[in-house]
Amino acid sequence: MFSIFRHFPILIFFVLLSACESNKSKKPKIAIAGLAIESSTFSPAKTEAAAFLARQGNEVFNYYPFLNEESPQREAANWRPTLRGHALPGGIVTRKAYDSLVGKTLSMLKKELPLDGLFFDIHGAMSVEGVDDPEGDFIKKIRALIGTKTLISTSMDLHGNVSKLLARHTDLITCYRMAPHEDAIESKQRAVDNLLERLISEKGKPKYKAWIPIPILLPGEKTSTRIEPGKSLYAKVGPVTENEGIIDAAIWIGYAWADEPRNHAVVMVTGDDKEVVSQNAESLAKAFWDVRNEFEFVAPTADLKTSLSYALKSEKKPYIISDMGDNPTAGGAGDVTWTLRELLNNKAFKKASGPELIYASIPGPEMIKEALEAGVGEKVSAYVGAKVDDRYSPPILLNGVVEAIHQGDVHAETEVVVRVGSIKVIVTKKRKPYHREKDFTQLGLNPRETDILVVKIGYLVPELYNIRGDWIMALTPGGVDQDLERLDYKRIKRPMFPLDKDMESVNLKTRFIEASDKL
Repeated sequence: MFSIFRHFPILIFFVLLSACESNKSKKPKIAIAGLAIESSTFSPAKTEAAAFLARQGNEVFNYYPFLNEESPQREAANWRPTLRGHALPGGIVTRKAYDSLVGKTLSMLKKELPLDGLFFDIHGAMSVEGVDDPEGDFIKKIRALIGTKTLISTSMDLHGNVSKLLARHTDLITCYRMAPHEDAIESKQRAVDNLLERLISEKGKPKYKAWIPIPILLPGEKTSTRIEPGKSLYAKVGPVTENEGIIDAAIWIGYAWADEPRNHAVVMVTGDDKEVVSQNAESLAKAFWDVRNEFEFVAPTADLKTSLSYALKSEKKPYIISDMGDNPTAGGAGDVTWTLRELLNNKAFKKASGPELIYASIPGPEMIKEALEAGVGEKVSAYVGAKVDDRYSPPILLNGVVEAIHQGDVHAETEVVVRVGSIKVIVTKKRKPYHREKDFTQLGLNPRETDILVVKIGYLVPELYNIRGDWIMALTPGGVDQDLERLDYKRIKRPMFPLDKDMESVNLKTRFIEASDKL
């Protein structure tokens, strides 16, 4: 765990903490709230309130290991967790769901007033019916309730979007510096540490917030920090924060699969030295712009037919194919049947003696019902997929043998393995991303030894990345199509790279954002 209160001497912190202990009322009173989801506006799917699996009250603490009962951060403040919801990426959030979750949060916050601070834990890529900037709208509503004096520290995913409205109403703001997001918890802790430091030291709100919008919109599969130029670009962020007068710095890639004006890259730097804050913000923005033409996919890409030909010739196990267009971890509906249709029609997999291929996964409530009634080892026949997104392929009548049944999964609820020829299709009651080895082994499958593993995902998360024999990303259709030029953008700000490749002049100068208590 990284050092606590990096800018604030530990000894002084513990002296103040000791003083706080002598009078509990002197501890800063801090609430926790937030909603997190990536929502594709290019998918017909819609997200309801239940998908957020919202934690409330003290159960919120379970999400943050650095706020366990014995941690210095937990002891340093009088914490008041309200509602924190996190949903699998998906389609646009219904207005009813948004209003309900925001309403519950505001109601819980109202009971905790007055507040010294708020840890606002969001993703930054939520799309809502009829709301262009949900996170900006959410924090504006919070400000109207808690007032402008309360210090808000916001933690975000680097694939989120930072509108000027969000930048205005937050005080301290940061985001992940790694993709895949192996530093997610570390980043959230940094947001909390910054908040505690500014409250305990009584420095309060930063004097300056530099905000620089960058006209770049790229998918995460091209901006991973595993490879260049993302690796070196994000490596510049940490050293910037070591400068005297700077509190934190961040680069947001933005979210490519929502057609909204706020969707683009952003740099923000906060601190107390105007010149240092501005110079470093502009330096990061220029560094991003300068490498814009160097971003490429994190792995080889090809159409599905070519990807399968490589996989069938390979002797490495497992050969992983990313079915990218319908990736539920980026906002796809998760039930597009196009790839599964192509696999079932491929002669290589028609016989049980053919190459073993695991397909993860496709929702099919009807098949789940049939499998539960029939049992393991029995033949089943039912339709799967395309209940939500049937634009590319209709539901598939799957005829096969049940090889495994697992119940009680937090996302899928029930999942079964249906063998068709040499393909083992994972069918779920509700959509679920498969990114852990346990997701497969609990179904009696061995992802390490299978010949081909097809997963609805983009870049591989660490567990899959570490077990791959080889890997290719298939350019398949869906709500998170990686070919951005095929998407029907109408509302993003133009010009925008890479859609407009010949941009000549770009304003990468600092825009200073007013402090929240000056609005």
